[in-house]
Amino acid sequence: MIALKLAFKNLLGAGLRTWLNVSVLSFAYVLIIFWNGMLNGWDRQGSRDTIEWEAGQGQLWHPAYDKYDPFTIQDSHAPVTGEANKMVREGKLTPVLLTTATIYPAGRQMGTILKGIDPNQTILKIPTNLLKSDDDINPAIIGKRMAKMAQLKKGDVLLIRWRDKNGTFDAMEITIAGIFNADVPAVDIGQVWMALPTVQKMTGMDNEATILVSGTDAIKTNIGNWEFKDLDFLLADLTRIVESKRASSMIIQGMLLLIALLAIFDTQVLSIFRRQKEIGTYIALGLTRAQVVGIFTVEGGAHSILAALLGAVYGIPFFIWLSKYGISFGVNDMGVTMAETIFPYYSLGLIAVTTLFVIAAATIVSYIPARRISRMKPTDALKGKIQ
Repeated sequence: MIALKLAFKNLLGAGLRTWLNVSVLSFAYVLIIFWNGMLNGWDRQGSRDTIEWEAGQGQLWHPAYDKYDPFTIQDSHAPVTGEANKMVREGKLTPVLLTTATIYPAGRQMGTILKGIDPNQTILKIPTNLLKSDDDINPAIIGKRMAKMAQLKKGDVLLIRWRDKNGTFDAMEITIAGIFNADVPAVDIGQVWMALPTVQKMTGMDNEATILVSGTDAIKTNIGNWEFKDLDFLLADLTRIVESKRASSMIIQGMLLLIALLAIFDTQVLSIFRRQKEIGTYIALGLTRAQVVGIFTVEGGAHSILAALLGAVYGIPFFIWLSKYGISFGVNDMGVTMAETIFPYYSLGLIAVTTLFVIAAATIVSYIPARRISRMKPTDALKGKIQ
């Protein structure tokens, strides 16, 4: 307690020099928490959107399907039978049939993936109810990015060409029945959605599917020939992107923290140089060298405590405002799952770990120059002589 009282008394007595160090260190606090909170918010929102729009609670894939290889799509289909068919009827699974196709908006040619999905499904947020139609208009829905790329709007009629399971090409006109807004590119860019029975009839693949999307987390293993893919696998791309951004951001955060710690180190060296008589007085009054080293170490580490308090003064209102209004990045056309507005997520664990890390770093940096005190002779220190 004596060391702590003396440390804060000396810090406050140092005036402007102390507050300059504390200000830089507090900015490092706020920046580290801000950026990691942004990444946490992106990860949470992206994972939630991917689950709601694409992944469900897991998926069952045809063994030949590879989402990174479009050439596998043509052969990635099989009848939905047995237990899988039973779960489809119970609403626990929704089948999706994929095939390659070409659309011709306004005479232009665009390659696309045609996806058939049950209009009555409720597992995914895709507005498949728009695919219900009693008229012979062949309704289809697309995402807003696809609509922008193809220059399409609701009610447009365009030609689509596909190849059935026998390799025969066919074509017909479809009508854009709706345009949905999703932050998941995998259900938007280059995708055209139609009713599953229609796509099955078009391709000659009756009762067949490529993917079975699960609406319950009860499915944990393969079913028949269908290979189960859990959320860790389906969210792996997003997780890797977020982690790579987190790693790259650590360079900037580390540089800022290093500048703040260097200022503390420099201040401690200068303080020990200028306060040798004070150090000698402490030892002459009966304090051990270890206790005097502790005073100067605590004094340097106390910068981080004051910085945490100062950072809280302007950081907490800033974080509350961000959590309420978020940060808008506009329309995301980068091909990764990212909402137009990111709402940061600041956990108590993030704040606690950041605070403890900075306090520990500041204390270690303060101890390094303070070790010299243990080698000083009290008589020389009282005379102000440098060893």
